[in-house]
Amino acid sequence: MKRVFYFTLLFCVLCGTASYAQHHRSARGKAWRAEREELRARERAMEQQNDSAAYRAALEALQQGDWVLEADNINFFNGITRFVSSTTNYISCNDGEGTVQTAYANFVYSPNGLGGVTVLGDVSGGRMSTDKDGNVYCSFSIQGSAVSATVYVTLTGGTNQASATVNPNFSGRSMTFNGYLVPYDKATVFQGMPQW
Repeated sequence: MKRVFYFTLLFCVLCGTASYAQHHRSARGKAWRAEREELRARERAMEQQNDSAAYRAALEALQQGDWVLEADNINFFNGITRFVSSTTNYISCNDGEGTVQTAYANFVYSPNGLGGVTVLGDVSGGRMSTDKDGNVYCSFSIQGSAVSATVYVTLTGGTNQASATVNPNFSGRSMTFNGYLVPYDKATVFQGMPQW
């Protein structure tokens, strides 16, 4: 009889311990999930604050006409997308002069010495508008000896992500630069030899 009593007591203790461990593990998991959610909320708030500051700086640069769109990828008229280096692929506007530069690692035609082309021209006819979501639309013409195009820039509301479509006036071979718009003095771009 004593054995049955001890086995029953041992069984009850083990069941109680297992139940306590399960409850403790569940409580620890809930605390870990709550802590993780709080950390994610703080990260989202910080990211939103940084995006907001970057948006304000990009908007001010766009309004002043001193900006650079550093491209991460370029979409061509035929649907091809190339992922590129943002230091050598960009569109800029500074003191009334615009620059459009492309550079590819394995491009045979290389008048700018970087594997692409660099064209300069005077900027004119700028127009800007903003929609209810904070998206900014800007268009201007760029005229030079090697370029004659209309550029349409879209700055996404709340961030400095932007895209710019370059439409050459004498051909239908447009290209769209996608990347981040930054003030001209904060840009990290390298200019190749321009075509005159």
